[in-house]
Amino acid sequence: MTRVTEDNDPIEEWNKHDAEMLEHASKMNEFGFEKLHFTAGNGTDLYVELVKDHIWIAGGSTTPGGIFFDPNMPTEECFCMPLRTGVNGIVYASKPLDYEGKVIDGFWLRFENGKAVEFGAEKEEEALAQLLSFDEGSSYLGEVALVPYDSPISQSGILFFNTLYDENAACHLALGRAYPENLVGGTEMSKEELAAHGSNDSMQHVDFMIGTADMNVDGILKDGTEVPVFRDGNFVF
Repeated sequence: MTRVTEDNDPIEEWNKHDAEMLEHASKMNEFGFEKLHFTAGNGTDLYVELVKDHIWIAGGSTTPGGIFFDPNMPTEECFCMPLRTGVNGIVYASKPLDYEGKVIDGFWLRFENGKAVEFGAEKEEEALAQLLSFDEGSSYLGEVALVPYDSPISQSGILFFNTLYDENAACHLALGRAYPENLVGGTEMSKEELAAHGSNDSMQHVDFMIGTADMNVDGILKDGTEVPVFRDGNFVF
């Protein structure tokens, strides 16, 4: 999962992995999709509109001083900022969610104009309700992330009950606060300016997994053209 074996060069492996992930983010930024459409055999049919001037981020980051580093190991995600009011449809979680010591399982959310207006769960539905009602922003999305189903963590079949591992196992969404770095100039903006650009704010940021082996993702351009991004759980480019 951390790309370290007895006989490889870990630094070389991470340089290669970072390059592949940065290429995914670069292509997503070049397309400049207006929204993404997620579908899967479990019933997921969700449209996620992205903020204008969004930035897809993947792999490592660069400090203000110009030093490239990997903030998380492992890391498999390519993530972006949803438009706070631009999420519509239904999504089914593909893995349990550990929240405040409760394991929420078999759950789904239906979004309307960005807000989760309906939900259900086979286990710990009350905990899900508490998350969604935590504050004004906790029922809106702050992150959308693309993760190949063939990632090492996914293939391990292990649920770690730790977001920094589990979020790298599947495409995921996050309820709550958005990351300012996913918006051009966002890190220099005030909360009011971020909100005006469609960024969500909350004291929560809770990732939940939606990726499946049969998940398809289409990017939709401003003119309505649809471009395949994921097929059968993995990037097509």
